Amino acid sequence: MSNYVKINVADNVAVALHPISKGDKMDINGLLITAVEDIPQGHKMALTDIKEGKNIVKYGFPIGHATQDIGMGCWVHVHNTKTNLSEDGEYTYAPQVKEVEKTEPATFNGFVRDDGRAAIRNEIWVIPTVGCVNGVAQKIVEQNKSLIGGSLEGIYTFPHPFGCSQMGDDHAQTRKLLAALARHPNAAGVLVLSLGCENLTHEQFVAELGEYDENRVKFLTCQDVEDEFEAAAEILAQLADYAKKFTRRPVSVSQLVIGMKCGGSDGLSGITGNPTVGAFSDLLISKGGSTVLTEVPEMFGAEGLLMNRCKDKAVFDKAVKMITDFKHYYTSHNQVVYENPSPGNKKGGITTLEDKSCGCVQKGGSAPVMDVIGYGDAVVTKGLNMLSGPGNDLVSATALTAAGAHMILFTTGRGTPFGAPAPTLKISTNTQLFEKKQNWIDFNAGTVADGESIKDAGERLFEKVVSIAGGEPTKTEINGFREISIFKDGVVL
Repeated sequence: MSNYVKINVADNVAVALHPISKGDKMDINGLLITAVEDIPQGHKMALTDIKEGKNIVKYGFPIGHATQDIGMGCWVHVHNTKTNLSEDGEYTYAPQVKEVEKTEPATFNGFVRDDGRAAIRNEIWVIPTVGCVNGVAQKIVEQNKSLIGGSLEGIYTFPHPFGCSQMGDDHAQTRKLLAALARHPNAAGVLVLSLGCENLTHEQFVAELGEYDENRVKFLTCQDVEDEFEAAAEILAQLADYAKKFTRRPVSVSQLVIGMKCGGSDGLSGITGNPTVGAFSDLLISKGGSTVLTEVPEMFGAEGLLMNRCKDKAVFDKAVKMITDFKHYYTSHNQVVYENPSPGNKKGGITTLEDKSCGCVQKGGSAPVMDVIGYGDAVVTKGLNMLSGPGNDLVSATALTAAGAHMILFTTGRGTPFGAPAPTLKISTNTQLFEKKQNWIDFNAGTVADGESIKDAGERLFEKVVSIAGGEPTKTEINGFREISIFKDGVVL
């Protein structure tokens, strides 16, 4: 079992798959290297002398430059490396589009809605239009859990602080996001709960929602009734009767939309967990399914790797706009675009944003990018999609759910317990985390560091996804962790 990996032949650093001790000797492609100092797991070791100002190369890509001379066998990290990124950047379309070969069809045991959409859960969602009714929504859910049974698998609500005292784009984003959640196929029934005096009016919500099935989506305005709990109980009983008519049956995996996310990343994320998700993504796409990649700021420095896989110039132009708009979002707030990675990322071995981004985009596999969609927009194109959204775990996972993701694959090297409204499957990038946090982690990709191939890990993850799509609960579902966070930019009145 090797203690290190050199990811690309062009790299001048190797990554410690397991802790390397000072004095350890390694034969790397015939070159004998002795570790000059301890190298923690997930961290980088110089494979050659690197002069001050010269690039540090990992994934075959510069991830920063040396701020001092670094000797062969030395630890390469934040103390001697700095990002190459700046706010500027020009992009040229140099297509490297390679279609994914089709593979045998597969099915999962799911639900089919009246409009033909597939679902992996059969639930009722209570969606507050304003933070003022969060408590009411939570009490409504608690009081009506007796309705759960048969094929109705749960009743949930998603508190948030917005829906009032917002203006312009923030108000529009809240309205769009909540309406998108109301359309999600995993919700067999939806109760949209309003107060009555908020900025996000009933009329605005209905207009944003568009055409809807009155059997599936119902509304309650608390100020319009004498007893909102009694009124809600009547509505939920109707929704429960409607939801229970749906039962599980075989559905093609080509109907699945799977979101891909990473958080609490470490130095192994781009070597084990994210490439495993990338292999899964290619496999699902080969069977006609769809995946969604977001976290735009965590593409900075590696965006060209995705842009050149855009299926055509029109999609490339949308990708460029998404990246440049997000950079403008940073600079308009007088912030630098490379204020990343987090302290936890650094402790796990990630040194610069380029380092983090090159690992992050591994989740996209090798498939062509078929479309780029905006925040709150739904996936409509089969294959790999890019979604505009920030890196923040809760905000981006909410955006993935709103885009129609039936499930979210979430890789982590540090560990995190939260869950989105859609089932959130946690994937550890190292075996130690999997063994330590059995109550958080669903799948171990740390086995790749111990010799399992990325292909085999991706196939194993595919089988896990099919099982969860068929009803196996994720750890976040068992724990009852379901949260949303809405993207906000402007003032609060």
